[in-house]
Amino acid sequence: MRAALLCKYLALTGYGAILLLIILWNAWLAPSEKYPTGLILIILLIPLLIPLRGLLHGRPYTYAWVSMLSLLYFILGVSDAYSDPVDRIYGWLMIAFSLMLFCGAILFVYLNAKTRRTG
Repeated sequence: MRAALLCKYLALTGYGAILLLIILWNAWLAPSEKYPTGLILIILLIPLLIPLRGLLHGRPYTYAWVSMLSLLYFILGVSDAYSDPVDRIYGWLMIAFSLMLFCGAILFVYLNAKTRRTG
């Protein structure tokens, strides 16, 4: 049970880091000159905010879906890391945090199911 709790906190840390990274980078550090900042924030944050309640309550089904959602942010990070030299650090941070979220969520689901099976 302790390992599942650690994985839950790992996933929540990755989740919060992605939220903060998106807000800080797109609104303050390097706002886009081509597109409105509000539009970028809405497009990137709405998918993350939908499962917030389930994550905070520790629902394994939500963690399973969030692991798949984290792969979208991984793809975003890879595309930014290899396309624009200005956004390279943003891309690498997005890759790291999305992998943290993915691994924590998958391990939480696995360990939670394992403890429910064994009682």
